[in-house]
Amino acid sequence: MRTAVVPALILLAMAWTPGPAAAAPPLEAPAAVALDVKVAAGFAALALKCLHTEYPSHISHSMASDADAQPPHRLTPAFYGCYDWHSDVHGHWLLVRLVRLFPEAPFAAAARIELARSFTPENMAGEAAYLRREDRASFERPYGLAWLLQLSAELREWPDPQAQLWSNALQPLEAEAAARIKGWLPKLHYPIRIGEHDQTAFSFGLIWDWAGIAGDTQMRSLLADAARRFYLRDRDCPLGYEPSGEDFLSPCLAEADFMRRVLGTEEFSHWLSNFLPGLSRPSDGGWLQPAIVTDRADPKLAHIDGLNLSRAWMLEGIAHGLARGDRRIALLMNAAAQHRQAALPAVTGEHYEGGHWLGTYAVYLTSQAGLR
Repeated sequence: MRTAVVPALILLAMAWTPGPAAAAPPLEAPAAVALDVKVAAGFAALALKCLHTEYPSHISHSMASDADAQPPHRLTPAFYGCYDWHSDVHGHWLLVRLVRLFPEAPFAAAARIELARSFTPENMAGEAAYLRREDRASFERPYGLAWLLQLSAELREWPDPQAQLWSNALQPLEAEAAARIKGWLPKLHYPIRIGEHDQTAFSFGLIWDWAGIAGDTQMRSLLADAARRFYLRDRDCPLGYEPSGEDFLSPCLAEADFMRRVLGTEEFSHWLSNFLPGLSRPSDGGWLQPAIVTDRADPKLAHIDGLNLSRAWMLEGIAHGLARGDRRIALLMNAAAQHRQAALPAVTGEHYEGGHWLGTYAVYLTSQAGLR
């Protein structure tokens, strides 16, 4: 796997060379790097390798009796590969997005076969039944459910006959996931500000984007209320305290990337001045350096590669929320480019600990999925 993927990703990293701060790229095309078919094939290979690979498996599973002790493919018949449920869900998203972008690519036929294997009415009925159990009220909440809705959004937007069949099959599970989030949001009294799965800001961003595509105004209203309850009065986010040792999401940047979706340009600009005041100060170019990965074979330490990838797209997203001419854009875009260059060559699949999920983060970044 490594020999097939590394060269393409090195070319991708080399394709963008940051210039001085004054030469930041236009806002309409943040850190514009072409995601060509060769690079896309490397990312697709990572998902194809694990999408229906059942073991090793890590499951978060509540049991009420011996009857609940079942292998993963019986518990969740569509999303049982890629080590854990949420990684398998967003592995499906990766393939859907890449086949949508490159329908004639050499990997497209194999991807369609694997996707069709998952998106059957029977499999989706099994997934929905699993999720509906009362003792699974917090299952994959919010991260996995957010990625499930993002997968649904990708299928909704793709006017392909087979994709529309898959989208229809996914509808019951989509509805159940959305209902779980809607029932939880009004009861959530505090935000979750960690750098791993439970963080609220990142998942809120994914769900916000889904709600716009699905036309779910109720979800948008609940998320806008949460944004104002949890984040509107935040000041001086301690970005210097990041990252924690096993983060793959930045609490500060994810919050700002969510708020740029909710607030208008002027309000967001003012909010950001208070939230990340360091952006408005002169910088020597070292405002936010890529995080250091010490062991990519360690499943938790490998999270840092994901952090660099997610930081890159969040920095681009924050810049996207500012008005053209805002002086902070240059700093944001150069920091994004540095993180991109540090992270993309590491998405190789050499170690399954990262290979089962980092491809999704690379595709989300390079295809600018958060900037629809």
